[in-house]
Amino acid sequence: MCGRFTIVFEPELLIRRFGVNEIPFEWRALYNAAPGQKIPAIIEDKGERRLGQLKWGLVPFWAKDEKIGYKMINAKSETIQEKTAFKNLFVRKRCIIPADGFYEWKKVGKAKQPMRIMMKSGEPFAFAGLFDSWTSPEGEKVHTCTIITTQPNGVVSDIHDRMPVILREQDEHLWLDRDQFNADMLQSLLVPYDESKMRAYPVSAMVGSPKNDNVECIKEISDPA
Repeated sequence: MCGRFTIVFEPELLIRRFGVNEIPFEWRALYNAAPGQKIPAIIEDKGERRLGQLKWGLVPFWAKDEKIGYKMINAKSETIQEKTAFKNLFVRKRCIIPADGFYEWKKVGKAKQPMRIMMKSGEPFAFAGLFDSWTSPEGEKVHTCTIITTQPNGVVSDIHDRMPVILREQDEHLWLDRDQFNADMLQSLLVPYDESKMRAYPVSAMVGSPKNDNVECIKEISDPA
């Protein structure tokens, strides 16, 4: 599961790293992004990448109630081509979600210690995601997304039994290209990220509440106990 993540890099780095031309909304750091919030996401249309905001928690176009989104913040890579909510999106509605860290909770005795997991270099990366649009009974369009998860790598396995799919930079175009569809090739991208490039460190329990969204959330604590 992936239920919290961070985007704390500067907008200039976003534009340079992910190849978008503009940021069409007010950019702000997210120290504790949570389900139900609008998060940055990137799609590709005719070879051009576009950045927008999607509500985190997928609401399929056929859903009767928007509340289903809170149950669909993640999609398992192993069943993505089988589940009704995901299999058609896998063909044409793939996106990436920029990030630079995510949180998972490690069991320590009877307690759970939140850990921030990131690249050793601190550089941003991209989660593999799916998106859809839903129309409310009142006619309002709601654009939503889900983050795909996979088996954990060696860094995450000691913390949690799932991790978000982090795409290699060279594979991001393949994932975003809606004009090409090779199910086997795309499925091969949904694997654990190279553990040698990642690290994890303990952070304050304050990240347990999405109301807390400030720099204190990402600070490493020296005495988790």
